Amino acid sequence: MADLSSLAALKSVAPAVVHPVYERKVDAQGRAYATGKRKNAVARVWIKPGSGKITVNGRTVEVYFARPVLRMLINQPFATARCEQQFDVHCTVVGGGLSGQAGAVRHGISRALTYFDPAMRPPLKAGGFLTRDPRVVERKKYGKHKARRSTQFSKR
Repeated sequence: MADLSSLAALKSVAPAVVHPVYERKVDAQGRAYATGKRKNAVARVWIKPGSGKITVNGRTVEVYFARPVLRMLINQPFATARCEQQFDVHCTVVGGGLSGQAGAVRHGISRALTYFDPAMRPPLKAGGFLTRDPRVVERKKYGKHKARRSTQFSKR
């Protein structure tokens, strides 16, 4: 052990960098579960190896999210992790509108993929899919028409 009584000796000692170890979290049926959130929407997502079938609230993704942009949003984590058509997704989503629900499902799928295979975490993290978007609707204040909209000014 080195003599650490002086500041110069302390500088020479390199700090030990400890990286967290992520482990696989899968239930007895081989499914990974995660919760995704966006605005006021909350999605509970289960993924398991399969043919790429996605069901949202008991309906197929094409029926539930009719707009192609929302379906593209949901499939982004699979494209980033290079595992398209390899997982079946079952999710229930409540609250918010369709755009917020699609964002919540995307967040849940991303987190579930990292639980299923921790090796997928770096590309998903780099793509920003694991970060919960903190933007929510601002509350209405008294004396205002909306959150920030004031009454119309008139000189006369």
